[in-house]
Amino acid sequence: MRDDLTKGSSVPAGIDHLRSWIGRSREKADRITPRILDAFQATFGQLLAPGKGDVAPPALHWCLAPETPPGDALGPDGHAAKGGFLPPVPLPRRMWAGGVVETLDILRLDDVVTRRETVRDVVLKEGRSGRLCFVTVDHVLSTARGVAIRERQDIVYRAQPGASSVAAPPQEDVPSAYAEALSIVATPTLLFRYSAMTFNGHRFHYDRPYATEVEGYADLVVHGPIQATLLMNLAARLLGHVPRQFTYRGTSALTANQTFQVCGRVGGEDCFEGVTLDQIGRVCMQADAHGAAT
Repeated sequence: MRDDLTKGSSVPAGIDHLRSWIGRSREKADRITPRILDAFQATFGQLLAPGKGDVAPPALHWCLAPETPPGDALGPDGHAAKGGFLPPVPLPRRMWAGGVVETLDILRLDDVVTRRETVRDVVLKEGRSGRLCFVTVDHVLSTARGVAIRERQDIVYRAQPGASSVAAPPQEDVPSAYAEALSIVATPTLLFRYSAMTFNGHRFHYDRPYATEVEGYADLVVHGPIQATLLMNLAARLLGHVPRQFTYRGTSALTANQTFQVCGRVGGEDCFEGVTLDQIGRVCMQADAHGAAT
């Protein structure tokens, strides 16, 4: 396998250059305000796990301390231009691939939350659709009480789709294997509201011509964190508590203007397994969870 991604690109991106970003860190703080809680609850409603008092719903942390680059510091996809905190991977498509969330302490209203991000690794791979670059970022979220959440996020960069790109096939009767299956309509409004809460400028969430004509998707792309939020809250509902560890992995892009399902079940030793499915039955995200957050 080649050790660089320079073919067809004007951006110098040898693996040694990309890996020089390992260890870079940044830090930012935010407060859990009534407005943030209201917006989160209005967006997801009854899909959130029941909560008590001033306890924040699971996965609210993805809406805290977002990156806020100025308009002249954005790349063509609407994200912050590459080469700042994240390495300048020249592959044009980027997406949240998955990660692990470890909850050590439940977040609460009025908590001041400090997020520290550190680039952990940069790895090149060959996938069924061509060259891939995975960038792993560690997140530590802390409050006045100490560390609340430790998280690993995996970001994948890939080439534009070509003739060799093959979508994963649908799976038969997946919902019947799960104890609960929720149906959600992936409206553009849902995507817009989540983008607004997270200050996410990625154009494939709101610019349909860009999503379909430039990045090659069938429609607007549903955020990975939306799916992970729904799965994490379903896990908390079925387990009866916020899981200590929640692991998720995207397997296929979920697009808007369709009804998708969030399915889950509890197995042995108080473990959760779940998936999201598009309307033809294709698995778009897989998740599992176990343990209880304190």
